[in-house]
Amino acid sequence: MAKHGKKFTQAFAKIDRAKNYDPEEAIALAKELAYAKFDETVELHIRLGVDPRHADQQVRDVVVLPHGLGKTVRVLVFAQGEDAIKAREAGADYVADDDEMIKKIQDGWTDFDVAISTPGMMGKVGRLGRVLGPRGLMPNPKAGTVAPGEDLASVIEESKAGRVEFRTDKTANLHVPIGKISFEVGQLVENMAALMGAIRKARPAAAKGVYLRRITLTSTMGPGIRIDVAKARAMEAVQ
Repeated sequence: MAKHGKKFTQAFAKIDRAKNYDPEEAIALAKELAYAKFDETVELHIRLGVDPRHADQQVRDVVVLPHGLGKTVRVLVFAQGEDAIKAREAGADYVADDDEMIKKIQDGWTDFDVAISTPGMMGKVGRLGRVLGPRGLMPNPKAGTVAPGEDLASVIEESKAGRVEFRTDKTANLHVPIGKISFEVGQLVENMAALMGAIRKARPAAAKGVYLRRITLTSTMGPGIRIDVAKARAMEAVQ
């Protein structure tokens, strides 16, 4: 605790470390304890009972949060010809339809939040893996970010509305934003319920035993609040 500031220490002291909170109660507490001067992001950190070293136990999917993330999402689309026109009409912020834009990205430009590609452009996109991969921006069929021209409009719309990709890290944890601290408690509860349902559906067939091990809710600057796993699992029914 010595490494943290006074406000964090005060907030930490108000949390019962021996308690697993009801999801709604945890969200309300996080809002009450928020002290930053900016609109903090609310995140869930979820420990899963999978072994991500095995390909058949990796958890990766997307969910559209009903109330979005409370931020402007900048979308880049790799497309050419008619597909590039469709992407622009659908509201893409950037369209990489020539070698000049691809070279710009290759040189390190990543001023966007989501990258989408048509299948025909993936050959060129593949050469950008060194830049896009580490930043989590690489288009991927499993994440729904590789889409044919006729699907571009819906994928762009979902991305801007609050489409969130989640995937396990090397330690079998998910780290997923569910909105801003300024959201109403009910909005964050509904976003969390949507996420919990998506995580349940993404359970790998090879995963054995307890799937949801531990759930912690945090805001950007705030301390972690442990959530009752059974109650979080029950949230799926409210979607």
